[in-house]
Amino acid sequence: MDRIRNFCIIAHIDHGKSTLADRLLERTGTITSREMEAQVLDDMDLEKERGITIKSHAIQMEYKFEGQTYVLNLIDTPGHVDFSYEVSRAIAACEGALLIVDSSQGIEAQTISNLYLALEHDLEIIPVLNKIDLPGSMVEEVSDQVVDLLGCDPNEIIKASAKEGIGVDEILDAIVNRIPPPKGDENAPLQALIFDSVYNSYRGIEVLFRVFNGKLSKDDEVKFVNTKKQYHADEVGVLKLKNQSKPYIGAGDVGYLISGIKVASEVKVGDTITHISKPCKEAIHGFENVKPMVFAGIYPVDTSEFEELRASMEKLQLNDASLIWEPETSAALGFGFRCGFLGMLHMEIVQERLEREFDMTVITTVPSVEYEAFLTSGETHMVHSPAEMPEPNLLEKVEEPMVKAQIITKSEYVGAIMSLCIDRRGVLSNQVYLTSSRVELTFSIPLAEIVFDFFDKLKTISRGYASLDYEFAGFERSDLAKLDILLNGEKVDALSAIVHKKKAYDWGKRICEKLKELLPRQQFEIAIQAAIGQKVIARETVKALRKNVTAKCYGGDITRKRKLLEKQKKGKKRMRQVGSVEIPQEAFMAVLQIES
Repeated sequence: MDRIRNFCIIAHIDHGKSTLADRLLERTGTITSREMEAQVLDDMDLEKERGITIKSHAIQMEYKFEGQTYVLNLIDTPGHVDFSYEVSRAIAACEGALLIVDSSQGIEAQTISNLYLALEHDLEIIPVLNKIDLPGSMVEEVSDQVVDLLGCDPNEIIKASAKEGIGVDEILDAIVNRIPPPKGDENAPLQALIFDSVYNSYRGIEVLFRVFNGKLSKDDEVKFVNTKKQYHADEVGVLKLKNQSKPYIGAGDVGYLISGIKVASEVKVGDTITHISKPCKEAIHGFENVKPMVFAGIYPVDTSEFEELRASMEKLQLNDASLIWEPETSAALGFGFRCGFLGMLHMEIVQERLEREFDMTVITTVPSVEYEAFLTSGETHMVHSPAEMPEPNLLEKVEEPMVKAQIITKSEYVGAIMSLCIDRRGVLSNQVYLTSSRVELTFSIPLAEIVFDFFDKLKTISRGYASLDYEFAGFERSDLAKLDILLNGEKVDALSAIVHKKKAYDWGKRICEKLKELLPRQQFEIAIQAAIGQKVIARETVKALRKNVTAKCYGGDITRKRKLLEKQKKGKKRMRQVGSVEIPQEAFMAVLQIES
């Protein structure tokens, strides 16, 4: 155990984490030059294209230092705020962390939030300034920011360039020298933390774990403490680029377990593994069930593809246990699924993976969040979509989820960002100048206001400089209402939304105007209305196409024309009662862009 080091890498998106991981793997000889490719640990095409880590990875390296061979377990973490629970479990499995800061950009919001997670778990932090080879790199200035943040000695900061391979040896030496070896008792009852799972189409789910006490051997009978499921360990081993089976994994080490698990939801990140015969006294602290934050409907464009979409969702769930879905129907869109996502990026990725990996073309409805509705009868309901919202006369109050948002930006954009947040019902709770030109703003803001297009607007206002991080901060009472859209007096459920009463009129008016542009004209007049309960708050009218029925009346008495027009009027009235309004696909998409 003295020669094991478990560490993770903490960095903001695009600060060079995956590139540094590539260099470490090269330098320790874990992969040959023939196997080498850029971002070798990111195995999804999507990850390589966007330059983000979506699924965390783990890999074991061997490093010779002063005549001894050390085992280094790198537990990679996703960098995005949506996946912060997975990050916290990966951090809990480590004793140290490399804090990577891009020397041309400085410290960003995500770096700080993940750093706080690492400090809560008492990890040894090794600060690394990356990209020092760039012409725009501000080594001295960013070093001062890191010293202010960590309170460390400036000489402890390692200056590196992952792309050029500068400073990689110093980083490896620091991992061996500064990160403490794991503690644990190999003779105690087995206690291991699950920090990830990977789906293998031949072997079932591979469980990735870190052993704290005891050891896990091949053919052991084990159980997962929180799900209370029992399994037989068919194979255990260590994580090289290809899995390498071993007779056992001892205390302090990291490995994988295969036991023929078919259902991804049985393996919960943060769960504890122990033996059935000699269980550990207590589970590892910090386990939570992952809760979706954003909900949206996913429907097939062609209704006949519903069963194919169901099969695709089931396969996707094997790779992504945090995706939650259930079937639902919509009068406008037919059969589909109500899905729960960890955040907007997660939703985007699921949609893109359905299109790429399963060749499904899908429509996603307006994203919404989970509300708590308190009825006058004393009951409480969780509302995931506008269709589930009770009528106003049955409601006592509605509570909505709030988040604590941290925004780090250049000081010149503070005014514009504040007005954006206040416009979104945010309340400023703190403002700290990190340096003379960088500010950290903390807002309390409703989650519903930031799931839509808040991040895009923030990036536009700050020319890409501002970074956002948020955490759930509980439910708060709010003055909310369900806004219905009616076409000729009939509700269109797919266009309904839950909005704040102050914004309801503006929102309703804009949707009506947008629909007026997009709905094709009929032989009869179409009334587009926005209503809260029974009260109509906005209206637009699509005028009827006029057919000139009086064209054949030339000359003669005016009453002949009047008679024909009256006859036409009656026909249009009847048509309006019978005819239905076809809503084109663009109309549903337009509501998503209503803000812009």
